[in-house]
Amino acid sequence: MKYNISTIKLSLIRDSEPLGNIQNPTDAAEIAQLYIGDADREHLIVLLLDVKHNVTGLHTVSIGHLSAALIHPREVFKAAILGNAAAIIVAHNHPSGNLSPSEADKATTERLVKAGELLDIPVLDHIVVGAATANRSRGN
Repeated sequence: MKYNISTIKLSLIRDSEPLGNIQNPTDAAEIAQLYIGDADREHLIVLLLDVKHNVTGLHTVSIGHLSAALIHPREVFKAAILGNAAAIIVAHNHPSGNLSPSEADKATTERLVKAGELLDIPVLDHIVVGAATANRSRGN
């Protein structure tokens, strides 16, 4: 019996400089604000960080509707693994402008933190942004 087996080759091609260095939650919020702050629907992004917390990539995980964006940890960490991230920061927007994390936001953060622990890719923060401001939701 003959088997055809597909092979997969992964390469990391850096085509630009890091997007910035994250020293504190405000730095991450500024990047998230720039990319998704004024979106009319919920967007969830992940910032990929190297060991020095330079942002080496930004990946849009999900685009939802006015009040929700469906995500699965697999989709969040796929980009982190392929991007060789040492850690990640998750961010999403609330088009309503209400920056308080919802119960669903808190549950999602908890799931992502647990998945990150299993993969040894820590989730450093989960940030909620709106049209002009940002709020950290991890630990709230």
